[in-house]
Amino acid sequence: MILGDLGAEVIKVERPGAGDDTRAWGPPFVGTESVYFLSVNRNKKSISVDLKHPRGANVIQELAAVCDVLVENYLPGKLQQMGLGYEQLSRVNPQLIYCSISGYGQTGPQSQSPGYDSIASAVSGMMHITGPEDGDPVRPGVAMTDLATGLYAHGAVMAALLQRHKTGRGVHIDCNLLSSQVSCLSHIAANYLNAGKEARRWGTAHESIVPYQWRHIPFVPALALCLSARSCQTLTVYPVWTRECNSVLKRA
Repeated sequence: MILGDLGAEVIKVERPGAGDDTRAWGPPFVGTESVYFLSVNRNKKSISVDLKHPRGANVIQELAAVCDVLVENYLPGKLQQMGLGYEQLSRVNPQLIYCSISGYGQTGPQSQSPGYDSIASAVSGMMHITGPEDGDPVRPGVAMTDLATGLYAHGAVMAALLQRHKTGRGVHIDCNLLSSQVSCLSHIAANYLNAGKEARRWGTAHESIVPYQWRHIPFVPALALCLSARSCQTLTVYPVWTRECNSVLKRA
């Protein structure tokens, strides 16, 4: 979708009949279309192809011969069985950038396991650090693992296009949910790897920055993000917040 935002012509391949599962994810709907489907399919054209039929496979091969990038999210090896794997299509188009998105990567003991945002979020540790201090792990309000993986895939495709400009050849990109989400653990992972500090849930607070958490001010719910008088003045938009922040700091 982001590649489409940047000007690419994107052709989405769906199965005949029902099409993409997310077309039915609702309510809400706009007419007959799921708002969820619309939110993640901006700038995309759509065709329906039966990949298991030889004529359908031929359609994909013909498209791959003239396209710059192919993105797929089948279980590793499935498209190869249909004659649509990277090795097969790169013979048709040596400049093709073939991006595979899976749950756990193209190789390894979990490669044949289906990938879901919630499962990868739990396995990676993301859910372990999300939620109230004294409560259960919580799934983020949006599919952060899916979104992060898409962003990593987008960056990898852009890098591959630059590399192809120099080498004249395409590449197979292996992007997966688990690795993407683990990489997003950022300082939480660094804390453990470098200092042996076990992660835990902090609610809206931050273990290294105080104050950072939700505080209820009468009549004005607010998220405390003031680190200093200077940060209050540079981070806030409304003068009233600067005055309140400075007042709190003076009393501290």
